[in-house]
Amino acid sequence: MLKDSSDSRHTETEVKLRVADLERVRLRLEALGASLHIPRVLERNIRYDDLNGAFEATGRVLRLRQDNGIHLTYKEPGTPIEHGATTRTEIEFTVSDLEAADLLLQRLGFKPIWRYEKYRTTYTLNHCEILLDEMPIGNFIEIEGAATDIGHTLSQLALDSKAVVGESYAALYKRVCAYLGIPVLDLTFDNFKGMVIPEAAFAQPE
Repeated sequence: MLKDSSDSRHTETEVKLRVADLERVRLRLEALGASLHIPRVLERNIRYDDLNGAFEATGRVLRLRQDNGIHLTYKEPGTPIEHGATTRTEIEFTVSDLEAADLLLQRLGFKPIWRYEKYRTTYTLNHCEILLDEMPIGNFIEIEGAATDIGHTLSQLALDSKAVVGESYAALYKRVCAYLGIPVLDLTFDNFKGMVIPEAAFAQPE
């Protein structure tokens, strides 16, 4: 994961956008000479919290992710900056055994609270990572790097700043479920198979 060189290696700066057509963005990336860093891969994620729900309540994230490897991640609450981006502390490292890591977290007092899936394709351009995410509720792009590089990349990709998503996938998903009147289940492709999410489900409440 690329980091802002002005910060420590445990700082993440990113912007997230919801897009309708990932293929258009992919073609634009290739036209700009972006490099395919990691081909399309299925991610399976498990979010954890303590018994009091303190992590979710304070905007912290504790997550196990399985893709081509297994990663344990901790994120602190983010601070909004320019270009709609957010910067925050992120500590991430690989582990060798998913089941053992899950057991350790639970023995330490954490419990799995939510599982979600996405397909992710990763490109690099302008010292940024551009992540094309296909989720059961729609398509998203994340751009990670230094704030100035993020702004330049947004401009090159002609992405609409109105599409910036300033909340977590979990918060966005809960809003979609509330609109649809369905329980907040794990966000898996099986659970949403054949379901069409209307545009109005993503609207910010007034």
